[in-house]
Amino acid sequence: MAAPQDVHVRICNQEIVKFDLEVKALIQDIRDCSGPLSALTELNTKVKEKFQQLRHRIQELEQSAKEQDKESEKQVLLQEVENHKKQMLSNQTSWRKANLTCKIAIDNLEKAELLQGGDLLRQRKTTKESLAQTSSAITESLMGISRMMSQQVQQSEEAMQTLDSRSSWKHSFHLAFFLLEVYLGWSLLILRLSSEVQEHHD
Repeated sequence: MAAPQDVHVRICNQEIVKFDLEVKALIQDIRDCSGPLSALTELNTKVKEKFQQLRHRIQELEQSAKEQDKESEKQVLLQEVENHKKQMLSNQTSWRKANLTCKIAIDNLEKAELLQGGDLLRQRKTTKESLAQTSSAITESLMGISRMMSQQVQQSEEAMQTLDSRSSWKHSFHLAFFLLEVYLGWSLLILRLSSEVQEHHD
């Protein structure tokens, strides 16, 4: 039957190996982490907890080694403790490097998103300016058409006023029909331009 002290040493070694593997897995998760920063923080919290458990078990193993009656067994266990400490230091170095790599990746990703957002803002500004210029040009055209229509109506009125009172009914009918065609033509053009303005704003 194994002595209680031997059982405790075996349990310590088993848990040290388990915590070491868990730390390595978490460090790999940090290497693979692409953000956000809160995810990295959560992983680091877990790594710290595992390191505390690992350190505690290594200290227990070291204490058990010092309590060994046989010097040879004591030295063997102390060497194991030393190996575990070196491995833990190696894991801590890997942890720091993984954090640095992850933070650089997150920073680069955030910068890329900011640049992309800036490009979108500039594109929207350019589109708005273009729409404003188009709208202004069409408005100016509509105003010009309105002035031309006003002049056309005025000229037609003057023409009708200068007609001899003895002009034939046929001549008056043709003039009225002509004025109606002019009015309909300008109205259709105004409706078309107004529709273009609406499409640009949509």
